[in-house]
Amino acid sequence: MNIPLVNPHAQSTVNVRELVTLRGVRFWLVEDYAVPLVSLEFAFRGGAAQDPAGNAGAATLLAGLLDEGAGDLDSQAFQQALDEKAIEISFHCERDHIGGRMRTLARHLDRAGELLRLCLNAPRLDEAPFERVREQMNAQLRHEANDPAAMASRAWRARVFPGHAYGLPTNGTHESLAAIQRDELKGLAGRLVTRGALHIGVVGAIDAERAARLVDEVFADLPASGDLSVVVAAPFAGLGGIEIVDLDVPQSTIRFGRPAVAREDPDYIASIVLAHVLGGSGLTSRLFREVREKRGLAYSVSASVSTFDHASYLYGGTTTKNERANESLDVIGAEILDMAHGGLSEDELEKGKKYLIGSYPLRFDTSAKIAGQLVHIQLEGHGPTWLVERNVQVAAVTMADARRTAERVFGDGALSVVLVGRPASA
Repeated sequence: MNIPLVNPHAQSTVNVRELVTLRGVRFWLVEDYAVPLVSLEFAFRGGAAQDPAGNAGAATLLAGLLDEGAGDLDSQAFQQALDEKAIEISFHCERDHIGGRMRTLARHLDRAGELLRLCLNAPRLDEAPFERVREQMNAQLRHEANDPAAMASRAWRARVFPGHAYGLPTNGTHESLAAIQRDELKGLAGRLVTRGALHIGVVGAIDAERAARLVDEVFADLPASGDLSVVVAAPFAGLGGIEIVDLDVPQSTIRFGRPAVAREDPDYIASIVLAHVLGGSGLTSRLFREVREKRGLAYSVSASVSTFDHASYLYGGTTTKNERANESLDVIGAEILDMAHGGLSEDELEKGKKYLIGSYPLRFDTSAKIAGQLVHIQLEGHGPTWLVERNVQVAAVTMADARRTAERVFGDGALSVVLVGRPASA
């Protein structure tokens, strides 16, 4: 299927083919021979939400080990094999999926595919890399312990999703990392790295026949399915309250949010537009204007809708002087309430839609970005036609849609807030 990426205000095309290999593995392909490169992106549903109880950070640790030796190649030999052909292979872990990417010159595709196949089908998970990667994660945790932004984000998620996997840090804690045993990661890999949970995007100087052979070589021998734990919907907690994390610094770092509509909701696209008007990119958002330009409260301030498989929420933040933290929160709350009560103007709505439509092609300006977007679209449950439908739906948002959605999303304006610092008169 060839799907042009077309929006109402720009001419840009990405021709996507939805294919199935001889061994039954589905993938999306974009052929692009402008440069002799091939990018492959993939993701398995599961991710950090599947961490065993008490072992937060296990899936992230697993992702960090998948390119640390495989098959007959130990960690050093594997990295040397990558360097010899300038092949890039990496892995990452998010809350709802664990995934990776490969990038190589087309002439080295055979070797790249062989190495990626080993990573997924025969990871070594040797003791020395296991301890080294775990210590790297511990070092990152020690850094974050003195980073107000990291502290605020971690505390906010724990506050709003107590007792749920989404409230736990994806990179774990010192205690949870210490509890993880190497053999447990082998079992976790068997649960997560399976064909049934797989989404793939291939982009670059490669035709459909060669791409199908590559996909079969890398993925077809994986287990058909794993035993994923059921993740329930995450209720949103803490509305109307402020949690202060005391830190002796001159500025307060603020994170705030409230529930939003799920990505399957008919008002989801309208909520994305509203969030952009409130605190999105560029210099025209309400929060940028009111917090920074008019009052000089902060250098930057933002808000957006974040969605996971089992939760959706409005999330934002800023950093300001301790003595002006409460004023900043008051201004943010006032703007949210104004939008909830119908204060959105036609000009704001049209500018917001125009930005979201016009900036969308920038997500597809390199082969690596395209591959990543193809997998992202699949993870969100869309087909290839979404590359057309997304901007069409943004353009179709009316003032009636926006006001109805603003009432749903912004409601009474109550926020769940975490503040790291020493705000005056808190």
